[in-house]
Formats: sequence, C-alpha cells, structure tokens
Amino acid sequence: MKLILGSGSPRRLELLAVLGLKPDDIRPPDIDEDPRTGELPRAYVERITRAKAAGVEADADDVVLVADTTVAAGRRILGKPADAEEARAFLTLLGGRRHRVYTGIAVRVGARTSVRVVESRVKMKRLSKVELEGYIATGDWQGKAGGYSIQGPAGAFIPWISGSHSAIVGLPLAETAQLLQGAGVPLWQP
Repeated sequence: MKLILGSGSPRRLELLAVLGLKPDDIRPPDIDEDPRTGELPRAYVERITRAKAAGVEADADDVVLVADTTVAAGRRILGKPADAEEARAFLTLLGGRRHRVYTGIAVRVGARTSVRVVESRVKMKRLSKVELEGYIATGDWQGKAGGYSIQGPAGAFIPWISGSHSAIVGLPLAETAQLLQGAGVPLWQP
C-alpha cells in the first residue's frame, strides 16, 4: 500500500507531516475547478474534492488523499484570485466581517471514497489602504482561496476563528487522521 497525496500544496504536505506521514508520491489531479452557476460553497467543495479523488491515478490498494479549500462570503465562492485587482476586491469584501472557509478532504482506496467537508468561520479585520497594499505587495495572495492564507502575513488580519485552524490552512488534521486510519494507514510510525 502506498500513500499518494493528490495535491501540490506545500502546506498540505507540512500538515501531513504533523501526522507523522510522508506520502510515497505526490500526484495533483488536473480538473476543472470552476463553480457551476448557482452552486453553493459547501456543495462546490464536496464536488471538487470528489473530482480530485477520482482524478488521481493509483493502484487498487493505494491510499489517495486529496483536499480542496474555498472561502465563502455568504453564498459567493471566492476562489483563487486571477490577479492583484481581484485579490484587492476579495480582501475588501472580507474586511470587517465574518466569512466561512470550507475544506473538503477525501480518502480513496480502490473504488471506495470517503469524503468530509469541514466548515470553519473566520473574521478578518477591515484593512486600511496601507495594510491592503502592503499585503498585496507580498504576493502571498497568489494561489490562495479568498486571496489570503491564515498562516502567512494575513494572519495579522484575523482576530477570530471558530473551527479548525488546520482546515483553514488546507488540511483538517482530526478528520484527515480519522479517514486515513479508517483506510488502514498508521500514523506516527517510526
């Protein structure tokens, strides 16, 4: 049995190491992550997570782990900003209010896939123009759902969360541990 991480995210690799695991291979799937018209954030994350799990090539006895994270302002899905202007718009929208972060994880062994969606709530402070432009200049917003990462410089803008910090980063540790152990993957082995 091999453990295959279906993600190129360095953050997910670091979080997996917290569980004492190093994947045997990393195979990010190539799927269309565009939301469907009218799709709600939780349903979107579950659909994308399932698609990622199905999109990773693996042998029947391999364990495939995938994840997907999105930020939602109400019913609006805030994916990865296309450019600095969209990142500014996302951060301005999120500033001064609470929003939700959904992280879906899936573990697949053969034809059996187990999926969990973890919801966390986050409050971002309203950013001054200096803070907003300073953060945009860091480039940390690139490739990040909602235009920020809580473990990076934007962590200074987050006074409150409810839920799983590791899920907001990109891999909910408690749920991931449960799914992997259920698939027969031992954690913290020497």
